[in-house]
Amino acid sequence: MTSIAANLQAVRARIAAACVAAGRRPESVRLLAVSKTWPAASVREAVAAGQRAFGENYVQEAVDKAAQLADLAEAGLEWHFIGPLQSNKTRLVAENFAWVHSVDRLKIAERLAAQRPPGLAPLQVCVQVNVSGEASKSGCSPDQADALAHAVAALSGVCLRGLMAIPEPGEDSRLQRSRFALLRQLRDRLNAEGLRLDTLSMGMSHDLEAAIMEGATLVRVGTAIFGERNYTT
Repeated sequence: MTSIAANLQAVRARIAAACVAAGRRPESVRLLAVSKTWPAASVREAVAAGQRAFGENYVQEAVDKAAQLADLAEAGLEWHFIGPLQSNKTRLVAENFAWVHSVDRLKIAERLAAQRPPGLAPLQVCVQVNVSGEASKSGCSPDQADALAHAVAALSGVCLRGLMAIPEPGEDSRLQRSRFALLRQLRDRLNAEGLRLDTLSMGMSHDLEAAIMEGATLVRVGTAIFGERNYTT
């Protein structure tokens, strides 16, 4: 059984190789270790191996985990919320996270902005776009993203950094790349309209290479680092 440190090294090597294949610098892509459902001890292992940014889907689980890791404050851990966000959970997220990747409607962004404590830096946010049109997926539709992004960018208390997507899983690399290309093209159009978006949060354990080929700046990797999840525990 491989260690989290060894898995992190392997994932970083995949990212570097994909960047070289895409003609990009390896440092142009950040790795977000998706630690949802994994205990604080697993995060400690990853921190010991040099990882600092962690993604969580469940608000209370993440807040409890961060409290257990409070002794690592000097290490500069950065918590990213990447799951669907309900209105009744926005305050906890606004108070405890540095990033939110899953803003898919203006109401959520407005609550996050209003509830961000004034002593903290603005909450870094991405608009989630449902690029594959799946009914089961969160995210605004591509044709709604323009208006939502401009509205979020106008809020104080949050800083719109970019776009996020979770395309449908599959083995067709051309389809994968077309979904990611749609998000990149949308980002480019928004920047041409005056926004300053520098983040494309796209790509996971199974498709990070395709995402990097299409311009991903942040890949969200869980299984390849921590292993297969057991959601029954």
